[in-house]
Amino acid sequence: MPADSDQLPRPRAEPQPAGAGDPRWRPLLESRWRARLLEVTELSLAYHDAAAAPVRSGDGTGGRQLRRLLSRAVTARRALADTEEALVRLASGHFGHCEHCAMPIASARLAFEPEARYCLRCAGVT
Repeated sequence: MPADSDQLPRPRAEPQPAGAGDPRWRPLLESRWRARLLEVTELSLAYHDAAAAPVRSGDGTGGRQLRRLLSRAVTARRALADTEEALVRLASGHFGHCEHCAMPIASARLAFEPEARYCLRCAGVT
């Protein structure tokens, strides 16, 4: 006769999103996070240095340089935020599933862009 514990239903494991259990994603995302943080820091410092420098000429090149640095810093900060959000999805077990249709995101897409939130179909990429 089986023991009582053998008759108890076993809890079912919740399915993990594609790639969530793959050990390669965390080190890759953390490496990208460090590189992006360094880029944001360097661009921010360059912007503040350029903004503090006296204007040398009246031709407007200083203003263009500031706008270019600011644009690059904003883009880098967005990329950093995307990586941070991917790390949160990884920690919560939602990494690798499309945020729109909940289907798995192809491993090839994640390898190319680990911060991807959407499958190719939902991203509008064909």
